[in-house]
Amino acid sequence: MPSPKIEITYCRQCRWLMRAAWMAQELLTTFESEVGGVTLTPGTGGIFEISIDGERIWSRKEQGRFPEMKELKQLVRDRVAPGRDLGHSDGRAAAKPAD
Repeated sequence: MPSPKIEITYCRQCRWLMRAAWMAQELLTTFESEVGGVTLTPGTGGIFEISIDGERIWSRKEQGRFPEMKELKQLVRDRVAPGRDLGHSDGRAAAKPAD
């Protein structure tokens, strides 16, 4: 089974390349063995969308904001490595009972 591919489409008119590149770097670092790559695709009109194998997981237009890195990593994890613990970035850690 081929590794999932992530695509970040960003608005070049809005100068969101650096934000997209930072998110790509974070995702590649976190999911280095689970994903097959991250593609940055320039767009226009205020677009900022993130998809995995063509399935959109985030849209700035729909959400009204950019994703926090923590929530983006959780969204990606849930699709490419559901059993994986993200450590301090994992919202599931708060639900675990204390020892």
